[in-house]
Amino acid sequence: MTMTLLGGRVSAQSGLESIAAEAERLDQLRSLVVHQDGHRLFAEAFRGPALDQPANVKSVSKTIVALLTGIAIDRGIIDGPNQRVLPLLGRAPFGDIRDTLTVGHLLAMQTGLGSTSGENYGAWVSSNDWVEYALDRPLVGQPGGRFIYSTGGWHILGAVLSRASGQSLHQLARDWLGDPLNIAIPPWVTDPQGRYLGGNDMAISPLGLARLGDMVLNGGQIDGRDVVSQAWLETSWQPRARSPFSGDQYGYGWFLTRYAGHQAAYARGYGGQLLVIVPDRKLSIAITSDPNRPARSDGYFGDLQLLVERIVADQPSAEGQAW
Repeated sequence: MTMTLLGGRVSAQSGLESIAAEAERLDQLRSLVVHQDGHRLFAEAFRGPALDQPANVKSVSKTIVALLTGIAIDRGIIDGPNQRVLPLLGRAPFGDIRDTLTVGHLLAMQTGLGSTSGENYGAWVSSNDWVEYALDRPLVGQPGGRFIYSTGGWHILGAVLSRASGQSLHQLARDWLGDPLNIAIPPWVTDPQGRYLGGNDMAISPLGLARLGDMVLNGGQIDGRDVVSQAWLETSWQPRARSPFSGDQYGYGWFLTRYAGHQAAYARGYGGQLLVIVPDRKLSIAITSDPNRPARSDGYFGDLQLLVERIVADQPSAEGQAW
């Protein structure tokens, strides 16, 4: 196994040599990349595709769609989180509380609509119109109420972005994120209407995922280019709901927690896909895993959380931005 530390070998003093050994023992884990202040501390593909090859990051896609939403707001393509969804889709009112559904409700998974994820996912993606199916789900709460994990809401949001911009979600991801970050975002799954799936199955390389984290840590800039506003990132990291599964808070596309006492935000995908941002350590940590095996909080995902905790605890402080 080769290990990279700023172009050299990982030293015992870095704390990453033992962490690398621990990571290698996790048979679901495919890659680990650790950047600090834009510098690569560690990068290794333990198994699976190479570090520069796109990997299915599953529901990390939700966080990417949240970033695209922020860029659309920055550019005036949509007004903001309080804009109502149905007019943006060109859809007639339902005549019930669905008519009050906003972009912000989609971003925070507070739609009040029944979930399309988990046991409901198969029926949803087998339907003739994924957007309509997600909108037609039974009301099980109020918009702006409790956290209901559902990929369907993100697909609605992707359709909103595409219709408002006149471009496909893939084109937006490539133009607004891929090009300025110099990372590949290949086409992925589409619905029966040809709309790219919002919130799942996007692919990005482990190195690209860590670079995305660098951009976020740098206030939305990369190589002197503005990608997304710092104001949007700060808005995204405001707690709005709480996951009943992990207990972590949730903002706009980001789970919010602490590692080793440090505030952090993370994007999580099925199977153990992770992008972790720790602002006051200036750490961007990207993890890809087997996308076909579950990663439960009391199992493999818990192991990943402990691994991230160790990485954060073992790295020296870096002057970071305040939350």
